[in-house]
This record gives sequence, C-alpha cells and structure tokens, in this order.
Amino acid sequence: MRYFYEDLPELNVIAAGSLLEHTLKKTKNYPVGRINYLYLFPLNFQEYLEAQGKKNLLERFRNVPVDDIAHELLMKEFHTYCIIGGMPEIVVNYVAHKDLLFLPQIYESIWNTYKDDVIKYADSKSEENVMQHIVNTAASFVDQRIKFQNFGHSNYKSREVSEAFNNLDAAKVIQVIYPCTNVEPPILPDYKKSPRLQFLDTGILNFDQNIQADLLLMKDLNEAYKGAIIPHIINQEVLSLNTTDYKKTNFWVRDKTQSSAEVDLLIAHGKFLIPIEIKSGKTGSLKSLHQFVNQAPHQFAVRMYGGKFNIEETVTPEGKPYLLMNLPYYLGTYLKQYINYFITKYNVE
Repeated sequence: MRYFYEDLPELNVIAAGSLLEHTLKKTKNYPVGRINYLYLFPLNFQEYLEAQGKKNLLERFRNVPVDDIAHELLMKEFHTYCIIGGMPEIVVNYVAHKDLLFLPQIYESIWNTYKDDVIKYADSKSEENVMQHIVNTAASFVDQRIKFQNFGHSNYKSREVSEAFNNLDAAKVIQVIYPCTNVEPPILPDYKKSPRLQFLDTGILNFDQNIQADLLLMKDLNEAYKGAIIPHIINQEVLSLNTTDYKKTNFWVRDKTQSSAEVDLLIAHGKFLIPIEIKSGKTGSLKSLHQFVNQAPHQFAVRMYGGKFNIEETVTPEGKPYLLMNLPYYLGTYLKQYINYFITKYNVE
C-alpha cells in the first residue's frame, strides 16, 4: 500500500475483504494518513428502490415530509424489503425474478460462507467451538437482551462468550449493541448492562429462523418474531449510513425496580438526544418513551410505526407536554433529516 501511495499515486487501490478488520488487527506497520476507510453494508431501503429502477417513487420518498399518495406504495415495497433484506445478490435475483423461491439457495450459500469464514479467525480450538455455537444459536435471541454467561443454553463461561462475540462483532457478522442510560449527549454506552444483538442482514436473520413465509402473510410486520424484525431492520438502515466513519446504534434503558424501561433507538441531534420508539401501539401505550421524555430536558420524541407521517401535541401520564413525530417504518435512512425538520419547524434551536 505504501509503495502504491509513494511511487504510483495516480493509481487508486482498494483493499477489501469480508473479515478485513481481523487482518488489520495483526498489522504492526501501518501507513498512517495514507488510507481512507469506507464501510460497505447490505443495501438499505433507498438503494433497494434504486435497484428496482423506481425513479418516481424514489423522488416522492426523498421529499420531507413524504406525501400521503406515496405512502401505501412505500409501505408495500418496505414490507418485501424487510423480508428479503439487502444482500446485493439476493436483491439482484429478486428484482430479476420477483419470486422468493429463487432465493433460499443463495441465502444458504451466503450465510454458510460467513459462518465458515469467521471461524477461521478464532485464536484457539475452544474459541472456535464457542464461535460456532454463537453463529448457530444467536438468531433465536435477537428479540431480547442477552447474557454472556451460558449463552444459548450452553455451559460456556462469560469470558469465553464475550471474547468470541468480540471477533464476530469486529467482522460485523453479529454485532453487540449496548444500551445508554443518559438522556443528554453524548451517547455513553453502558458496558455493564445487558446488550442486544444485531445481525449483518435482516433477510439472513429471517432465513435462519425460517420465518419468511410467515412474514409474507402479515399486514403489520411489527408483530413479526416477537416484535424484533422491524427494530432490527431500522437499526440496519441507520447503520448503513456509516460510509466513512463507523458508529454503532444505541438504545436506552432505565433499569430500576418496578420501573424498568427500554426505548429502541437514540439519535443525537445537537444538544438533544432524541428517543425513537418502534411499535404499532397507541400513543397512550408508549410507557418507556414517556419515562425518557419525563427525564429529558426537551419536548421531542419519535415513534416509528405502520401509519402515515404526522406530528401531534400530547402529554405523558405524569403531565409533561411533548411533541410526538410519527414516522412510517420505511423512513429509517431519513431519520436525521426528519428530526432536523421536526426541531427546526418548532423553532427550538
């Protein structure tokens, strides 16, 4: 790399690999300042629409706020996107055939390749066994916070599981997402609290759990897989925006006796941390969101759901007035733009 930079600067060189992070960790001499990182993810919903050549729908999708005319079409497209995910080969084949029957063999090939590949980076035979156990069982636990000790009903100790997850996390195959407990910036992950898991791709997750056929029959995917699929795909959407600087997503928790709470996603915007609840319930059932709002030094909150865009004035059960922006599920990649629109509209900053 250094040779190319110094002696052949007109040549652009790209080094890529599914597990490049593991190789870089072992590199002692590194050409500092001469390399730019770019991060590649499964296609997000906007890229999925681009792959289908839906230019008119894309134009409406990019309008802030989105209009009601495009809403039903976008919901329909997003429903399919949630089921198949964003792996490029999967999307290419689905666009060509419009038939899920063509996809299982491709999913199996992709997922087995990742599982076989990541095991190679275990530091010992025992760690290889732990990693093998994790990749074979982790999909069953994406709907809950996890403990490392005895993960997946195993006899493995916390340290063994934690080290194996670190390798999987570095490869972005299965990431460990930690919660935050503060309501003001900066977002500070609490590594002493139980984390959640984030798979590389929701389509692979659905395939691994054999639930794609069930998802096709559902009208509101918020009910899917114990409510885990929509939050998972929206986190995947937010992560896909990390093209030059990688940052994990975070959720918020309040772990107190008889008053525990959990908000699905946090987005930092200037001096605010904006809570984002992902569910289809009525406003009055947003108990965790209300706990965050009651503590927060501002009046803004977001709900992502299966309905249309709107902003409403409401009040927590404790009596604090706040503004709730309701966003359709498909706007995950535009969360920051909508939050900026939301706050600017009400002239707070």
